[in-house]
Amino acid sequence: MMVVSKKSILVVISLLVPVSFLGISAAPKKKGGKIKFEDESEFVLTLTKSNFSDTVSKHKFVVVEFYAPWCSYHKILTPEYEKAASILSSHDPPIVLAKVDTTKKKNNKLAAKYGISDIDSQLQPVLKILRKRGKVVQDYKGPRDANGIVAHLKKQADPASILIMTYTETKAVFGGHDVVVVGLFTNFAREEFQNFISVAEKLQPEFRFAHTWNATLLPRGEPPVKMPIVRLFKPFDEPFVDFEDFHIDALENFIREASSPPVTILTKDNTNDPSIVQIFTSEDVKVILLLDMADKGSNTYKAKYDEIAKSYKGKGMRFLISDVEDSYGMVKFLGADKNQAPLLALESGDRKKYVKPIRAPDDIATCIQEYEGGNLVPYEDTETNQVAKDEL
Repeated sequence: MMVVSKKSILVVISLLVPVSFLGISAAPKKKGGKIKFEDESEFVLTLTKSNFSDTVSKHKFVVVEFYAPWCSYHKILTPEYEKAASILSSHDPPIVLAKVDTTKKKNNKLAAKYGISDIDSQLQPVLKILRKRGKVVQDYKGPRDANGIVAHLKKQADPASILIMTYTETKAVFGGHDVVVVGLFTNFAREEFQNFISVAEKLQPEFRFAHTWNATLLPRGEPPVKMPIVRLFKPFDEPFVDFEDFHIDALENFIREASSPPVTILTKDNTNDPSIVQIFTSEDVKVILLLDMADKGSNTYKAKYDEIAKSYKGKGMRFLISDVEDSYGMVKFLGADKNQAPLLALESGDRKKYVKPIRAPDDIATCIQEYEGGNLVPYEDTETNQVAKDEL
């Protein structure tokens, strides 16, 4: 049985999928036949226990990399991180990139304060976003190449929610965003608005937020619209859905649930997307259908899978689908072979993993029911589970 700590889940994702899924190169560049890393940083600040608090308190927005010097992923990230820091140093206001060496004893408590263990940072650098002079801490869930880091952080440095007063601002808010969350208020001084902003600050890395008092400025915003209300726009099912409960937990749960399509497509290019990372870091059960998308019969499986996913909406399961070619690393990790597709892989909330071959569309529901009944054997890379692997 394989159980992985919640803190190390990003490492689990890197095990499940190829390195290319992570949005970084598989190996550092070579110059003159030798591998060369940029270890010296000019724009990236080096922080320690002694200067961390003072530095963070001076800036409204700081990104901190917690790393181990010998970690290969850190070495790959280093030149990209430095390049991004040099570009962002001229941003108005500047976006500060910094780093903390977690292998130094004096920094151990500092890393632990942010929930980072020695093992976490040695396997892969952990990046944190510190807002409001360190009062708000969030995981960095964006790309790890220089251009991607710059684009992602520029968006994150914007206000948590944008005030819409003109059609031009509406166009800017909705441009390039699949999911947009808009709060409609008659009074920006009331508790409902304050709670909306609190949720926006927490979820900003994942969603686009805006607020206004004029519903006619919104797509399909014909009055009357009862206010205050939250309207979530999305590209699937109905064009938008409204919500009236402004309690922080209820509002956050609504946004996460309503913004998720019944089935999420997992590819080699979107693993670092905030929506994908959020799925893998959640406590929900992950269900992944691995198909040969080039097979003409795959459409029948996809239709059945979508039907099942809709029936489980709101029941603690997240459904994903992927081509076996894109998810070769995952298939291999689970002891299977891409030629054995279709396969159904499941990961429980406590990170136990299950895999079973699917021979007909109706087998998908049967497999999920077996999991719910406790009749599936967790995948283990041991002889005790060889029988389950042989069935593949």
